[in-house]
Amino acid sequence: MENILRPIYQERASMPNTLGIILVEKTRPNSPTTDNFDMILLIIVKDAKEPWYTKHYSYEGMIAAMHIVEESLLQYWIDTSTYRRAVEWIFEGKVVFDRNEYIDNLKHELASFPYEKRKLKMTIEFAKLIRAYAETKDLHDSGQYLDAYTRMVRCLHYLARLSIIEKGHHPEVTVWNQVRRIDSEVYKLCEEFIQSNEETDQRVQLMLLAVNVAINARSHSAAHHLLNVMRMKEEAWTFGELKNRPEVEAYAADLSALLNYLEEKEIIEAVLTETKGKAIYHREYQIKEL
Repeated sequence: MENILRPIYQERASMPNTLGIILVEKTRPNSPTTDNFDMILLIIVKDAKEPWYTKHYSYEGMIAAMHIVEESLLQYWIDTSTYRRAVEWIFEGKVVFDRNEYIDNLKHELASFPYEKRKLKMTIEFAKLIRAYAETKDLHDSGQYLDAYTRMVRCLHYLARLSIIEKGHHPEVTVWNQVRRIDSEVYKLCEEFIQSNEETDQRVQLMLLAVNVAINARSHSAAHHLLNVMRMKEEAWTFGELKNRPEVEAYAADLSALLNYLEEKEIIEAVLTETKGKAIYHREYQIKEL
């Protein structure tokens, strides 16, 4: 298949806008990494009319997908785990073109996992975990045990991704294989939940307690990115001000749940200011002084 795609990527390599080209080959019958395509052709460009352009090819029963991705979008995917396959393509793929060692430098940055990017990813996963935990608890309390069970699986997935990032690694598509190697404690939680002989409601209830302990142990470290943003000014923040900060964009959808949790744990506090309405106050947020 590479021979068939070669004229396509050679033409792209000749363009000054192209930064690097990677080929990723399917190595197993079922390959989530390549979306079951026989080959992925990733072309990274400086600028493009479309930030992400995709085209599919077929040849003698084999199929391939070409992705032309703008550098800024690829970096956003990497920083926020929006499209996790891209990280695997960069690590596992064959580099067939590399202008000025662009891909080599990108791999080095990914391997080193800079502190600030790691903290951003931790807060993204922590915010998702907080929301999923609250939803699981609500479903369990209202007697929706099967829905609570499936939501708890999602909780454990977010906790697994968070633990991987804590250890300085990028989460892969096959997260639990990673967790098994990296964090046996979190892996055992999932094993206990799936293999338990308890009734569904009891199984969820026991795991709610365990996950709550895991969440509380990570309160400050996992919320570090948001707390740093809040330190950018001395005054309290309105919710709208925080939500619209570009630094918070990646977890803005879960920001309300995260703020509520941090207030409950007395890490931040709500400041009430009067409105024109009687006994109605604006809520603003600031880090609680120790």
